[in-house]
Parts: sequence; C-alpha cells; structure tokens
Amino acid sequence: MHELGRLEDLPEDYRSALTELNLVPLWPSLRSVLPPGKPAVRTKPTCWPYQTLRPLLLKAGELTPMEKAERRVLVLANPGHGLEKMQASSTIYLGMQLLLPGETAPNHRHTPNAVRMIVEGGGAYTTVNGEKCPMERGDLILTPTGMWHEHGHDGSEPVVWLDVLDLPLVYYMEASYVMEGGPEFGHSDDSSGAYRRGGVAPSPMFERNKSAFPLLRYPWAEVRAALQALAASDAAIESVQVSYINPETGDDCQKILGYSALMLRPGERLQLSARSSSCVFHQIEGGASVSVDNAEFRLGEADTCCIPGYTAVVLENHSSTEPAYLFIADDAPFQKKLGMYEVRK
Repeated sequence: MHELGRLEDLPEDYRSALTELNLVPLWPSLRSVLPPGKPAVRTKPTCWPYQTLRPLLLKAGELTPMEKAERRVLVLANPGHGLEKMQASSTIYLGMQLLLPGETAPNHRHTPNAVRMIVEGGGAYTTVNGEKCPMERGDLILTPTGMWHEHGHDGSEPVVWLDVLDLPLVYYMEASYVMEGGPEFGHSDDSSGAYRRGGVAPSPMFERNKSAFPLLRYPWAEVRAALQALAASDAAIESVQVSYINPETGDDCQKILGYSALMLRPGERLQLSARSSSCVFHQIEGGASVSVDNAEFRLGEADTCCIPGYTAVVLENHSSTEPAYLFIADDAPFQKKLGMYEVRK
C-alpha cells in the first residue's frame, strides 16, 4: 500500500485557507479512519473484580443519600476510551448500582435502552410502566427506551445490580436524554410467568400481544433450568448457550445490544472465534477464566470483564466438578442490522 501525503506537506497558506472555511483534507488522516484489514480498536481488555468494587459501592451508600444521587452507581469505565467517557466499549455502558433497604430510585425514562442483571440481595423490585418485576440474583430485567421505570426495596439487605446500556451509541447520535416524574400507573404483577414454556405464547381470544417488549423479566431460575436441560439433551453440543429473546417474535430482546447466558460444563475449555462485536462477560455462578492474546482474567462470582471486538476468546471452567454460568452482552444485533457483523475463524 503506497504512502499517503502528510498535512505538513501542504503549503501553510493553503492549510489556513482550508481551516478558514472549515475544510479538512482527507488523505493525511485516511488510514486512521480506514485502516487496512482491521479497525483501530480503542477498547482494552478490562476486568472489574466484584469483591474489590463492592466495599467502594457500599461506601457510596454511606457518603451519598439517594436524593443526592437519583441513581447510586459506580461506572465500569474502560481505560482505552478514557475514564471520563464512562463507557466499557464503544457501544456499551456498564455500572454497578446500589439500592439500600427502604430506598426508592425515582421514576424516570430515557432514550438509551437498559437491562439490569441482579448481582446480590433480595426484596427489591423494578417497576416498568406499572409492571412490578422482582429482583433476584441472576434475573435479567429490561427497561427499554422510553419506558418509565423506578426501583424500590422492601428487603433487609443491600441489593446490587449490573446496569448494561447502549448509552455510548445513543450519546454519540446526540439522542440521549432523560425525563423525570412520569405518570401514575396502576401496578400489575410480573408477566414473565405467561412466557415460561418454550414454543407457546399467550393468545387470549386468538389475539397475540402487540407490545414491542412483551417480556420484561427473565428469571434466572428459568434460564438456569433451560441451560441444564440443553446440556442434558445434547451432550455433544458445541456450547451450552441460550439467548434472551422477544418471545413473540424470536428476535433479540432489545434492538441494539444482545444478551445470552452460557453454561461451561465441568472442566470445559471453549474457544470463541474473533467476532466484530465487543463483548461483556459477567460471572453469575461458579468461576471461569477469560483469555485473549494479551490478557487473562480469572472471574469469580459477580466479576465482570470486557473484551474488544475482532478478538478471539478462550473460556475455561475452573472447576472439574461443577458448571460455571456466565451472562454475556454484546453489540452484535446492532452490527447485524448495519450489515457489518463478521466472524473471523
């Protein structure tokens, strides 16, 4: 590939004339925006161990009352993007959120899509457009774009969850904002029970649910059972993995980020091909190592790591007797919609 001209090769008066008219020559910077063969990736492999993060999160509960925080969160920021950017990857925001007994996080809605992966505790709930979703460890709860949601805690111990949002992308689009207050909803019970049997969906009086998000809570007990059933039904299956989907359409449960759960069988070592999408791994149960070319993270329960796109990953279960369970988030749905998703063998 031939060498391109440099900015300093151009006469100073010519450069000044371009600047005055808000013009920039492309060729000196062409390789920075269109590098050959592979993108310039800023996301760095990064791990956030929960046992070192947790005391700082609990201290935040002492230092900052809810009325001063609205949402009490420590952001899991990737140093490759700069900590001030508050993003785990180019498209994914991660935060550990704390809710103490008796607290409420007020009703609001925002343009970024969010999910909550519950890390510890019980007795708390998220109410989404009036639907009350209990928060138990390992549950996944959706708060899609534009939906009013609030959090409350009737239990006796701190509750912590991992927030996953497409905030960096929505912010980049200059489309990110929040609205506070919200209408009063009549509270309804968690609807997840209506969709707990694969292959069937509620259709009262022959009518199907027209909601864009018919299922808001995915209980871990059900997901875990599905993984175990899959492993038992096909011992030769390459990976024991299930996706969180919209049960009415079969599509990903949200439109930009995708979510799945993976069971590593005892002693299993799993090679994942390099994919164009960046990826987050969060350990729900057990322990596993996540390895790439220049980094290895040994995850214990509630640990979280982020791996950049175009990177092959090796997962390995620490235990020779017990399975390990991982929650995975990536931006594959968005890339597929743009026709840019690829897998490199």
